[in-house]
Amino acid sequence: MTKFLKQKNNKNRGFTLVETLVAISIFTMSVLSLMVVLSNGIANTTYAKKKITAEYLAQEGIEEIRNMRDTYMLYSGTAQDGWDAFKGPLNNNCASPNAPGGCYFNNADLVFNNFSMPMADVQLVPCKILSCPPLKYDDTNGKYEYDSGINSGFIRQITATQISIDEIKITSTIFWTQGSGKYNVSFSEDLFNWIE
Repeated sequence: MTKFLKQKNNKNRGFTLVETLVAISIFTMSVLSLMVVLSNGIANTTYAKKKITAEYLAQEGIEEIRNMRDTYMLYSGTAQDGWDAFKGPLNNNCASPNAPGGCYFNNADLVFNNFSMPMADVQLVPCKILSCPPLKYDDTNGKYEYDSGINSGFIRQITATQISIDEIKITSTIFWTQGSGKYNVSFSEDLFNWIE
């Protein structure tokens, strides 16, 4: 009988050191793989947020140029005068060979003096060689601009290409850096001399 009790007690000894180490390593691998999945998810969410913001900023660049064209076309003496007044600064400041780096809207210290044509006060400034200034984000008014705020990490470059006498192709590109990668989003649209 004592032999039987000794055998029973030997079976209930507990975990050995090897069993404990295997259990800890399996648990550690599970936690590490979960952390990798979570960090990739956060990085992908951040990328998606930045890409959506970049798309809106690129579209805003197209809209501002279109608004400038419409202002000149509607409020100049004749339609041709408006088209010529619109093309002049665009070709001089945003098109190659005059501005190979494109241009940006200089809204720093902008004061609208011409109330009949307010968009005429917005200056298109050529970018320096391969570098436009970064947009700033002002969290007090929720705007991306060049005047005030903190560096948003986004750079907008507007380029113009003369297609014909009555057609100009506008391209708005947003550049940003995230992690170790450089990304960009480009939108383009053809603008026409629509009043004849």
